Amino acid sequence: MSQAISVALVNTYRSNIEIQFQQKMSRLRPTVMQESQNAEYDYYDRIGPVEAMDVPGRHSDTQYQDTPHSRRRNQTKPKFFADLIDKRDKLRMLADPTSSYVQNAVMALNRSIDRQIIVAASGVAYSGKTGETSTAFDATNQRIAVNYVESGSAANSNLTIGKLRQAKFMFDKSEAVEDGEAIYMIVSASQVQSLLRTTEVTSADYNSVKALVRGDIDTFLGFTFIRSELLKKVGNNRTVIAYPQSAITLGVAEDMTIEVDRLPGKHYSVQVYVSLDMGAVRMWEPKIVEILCDETA
Repeated sequence: MSQAISVALVNTYRSNIEIQFQQKMSRLRPTVMQESQNAEYDYYDRIGPVEAMDVPGRHSDTQYQDTPHSRRRNQTKPKFFADLIDKRDKLRMLADPTSSYVQNAVMALNRSIDRQIIVAASGVAYSGKTGETSTAFDATNQRIAVNYVESGSAANSNLTIGKLRQAKFMFDKSEAVEDGEAIYMIVSASQVQSLLRTTEVTSADYNSVKALVRGDIDTFLGFTFIRSELLKKVGNNRTVIAYPQSAITLGVAEDMTIEVDRLPGKHYSVQVYVSLDMGAVRMWEPKIVEILCDETA
């Protein structure tokens, strides 16, 4: 056998480019209110509840109440991705990377939308006539502690059935959710795993949780679950958030824009440029519930 035959062996190269696994779409955008926004700041006016009064007697004077007015300010935040594909590199590649670059950039900006919504849920909201008054999230009344238990000694835990029941109670008590309005709960994979661990195998809930993991259903105890690995985590504690659609408004100044251009000033390299301009604001504090979850518990 000729020892030189190895030079005739063929190397085969794939003509496509694999994109590394990542969250591709915005999972949270459909869960919030969306409004077109044509300025850096938009203002959303709100009115608070009033109470009915008794008529004091026949022919009595009309008594008036002051309807409470308030306002929330939303600011859009432009974001972008840009990269260059050198003309000479492109000539030497079997696959044209332009399309893959565009897809990768769109995925990155979709995740940025979810991050804005998560920050708005429990971040600082701006109120007042000109939107200069900062309003912090009401952590005292709208947060379930990491060591919450329904009975017995407090102990740190991940997401439990007890915490879910308490969150539902908080929404019901404050009348923060309209009849028939879905309540979304954003969780990470760790919280779903915790539900599987903490629910007894013989319990009727267990089959529902298993179906949730398989994707057969997406609701449990009145919550529509959406998984996101973008939730805030400090130390071992992940902050799970729950809210109805009316809790957060996403202002859209410019939706996803994609530009692919040859740049003479860069020796006609191809520029991939993707941008958007959006911002989110929390509309009402009682419409958000945070649940602290210890992912090591």
